[in-house]
Amino acid sequence: MNDIHRPYDRLGLLLLGLSLAFGMIATAFLVTTTLERLKRSNETITVKGFAERRVTSDIAVWRGQVTARGEDLRACYETLSRDMERARAYLVQNGLEPGQIELSSVNTMTQYRQNEKGYQTHEIAGYVLEQSLTVNSPDVRKIAQLSKDATSLISEGIAFTSFPPEYYTSEFDRIKIDLLWEATSNARLRAEQFAGSSGIHVGDLKSASQGVFQVTPVHSTEISSYGMYDTSSIEKSVKAVVTIQYAIQK
Repeated sequence: MNDIHRPYDRLGLLLLGLSLAFGMIATAFLVTTTLERLKRSNETITVKGFAERRVTSDIAVWRGQVTARGEDLRACYETLSRDMERARAYLVQNGLEPGQIELSSVNTMTQYRQNEKGYQTHEIAGYVLEQSLTVNSPDVRKIAQLSKDATSLISEGIAFTSFPPEYYTSEFDRIKIDLLWEATSNARLRAEQFAGSSGIHVGDLKSASQGVFQVTPVHSTEISSYGMYDTSSIEKSVKAVVTIQYAIQK
């Protein structure tokens, strides 16, 4: 009786062994495939995107200063007031609106005499009074010219100092957003160019980081790790850099 069932037992064992073998092979294949997919999902490419735009400043801020010196404080103040009024009139005559000219408070400095040894005494030698005027205007070309021409007030006996104008753009925030989009598009293009030559495909964006903005005079190569904002030039170049990481697929 037992001899009759032995071939069937052997056949069952054989089938069981084959099933186990196929199961192990299938499991190994699934594990290998999963590991390969995980490996590929962790493969990335990192590229930098760049964008640059030339902009023209539309805001000018300029400061001039009138100085008066004298031994008598009241007389010194009268001289300062007269000279400042003449300076304001000069600017209005040359096209500025009175409302564009803002006056600062008067800064008074007392000067003391020195003794024969060069030490300062408590005896008043005279006074120095200073007052500034600040101009904000969208006419940047006019301000650039006025900042140069206003020193002609010196020929009238007015102690006038003209400081370099500062130039800004009112749409800087919008420009930054546009440049970030352009720099991101540039990064994608660079990634695809690299991938095409390497036989891989660019996948989803993994991470992105924004660099600092560099606002420099046109054609300048100067940069700073903290970013720059040049105010000395009317024509500026705004540069943006982003670092993008993409998944890659083989």
